[in-house]
Amino acid sequence: MMIISWTPTAIKTYFKVLDYLEGAWTKKEVRNFAAEVEKVLSQITENPDMFEASRKKKNIRKGYITSHNTLYYRVKPLKKELELLTFWDNRQNPEKKLY
Repeated sequence: MMIISWTPTAIKTYFKVLDYLEGAWTKKEVRNFAAEVEKVLSQITENPDMFEASRKKKNIRKGYITSHNTLYYRVKPLKKELELLTFWDNRQNPEKKLY
């Protein structure tokens, strides 16, 4: 099983999504998003290669959280680590994508 580490960008973008949901939606949507993140994290610790690999960067994958949010993460097989890189709002300009 892989361990999970969060980059500062992943932490920032995760809370940015939560802040948006709290301001624009209900607590139910906040809980649902957090539960989906936990579900995906649980899945990728067991099977880190389950999501699509990036075409641009080696060892980076993108996992779909919701139709509006994608998680980008790096697989570090030697350390048995998954490094969470960022949560991406799929409605943003795709030219801004880092991965």
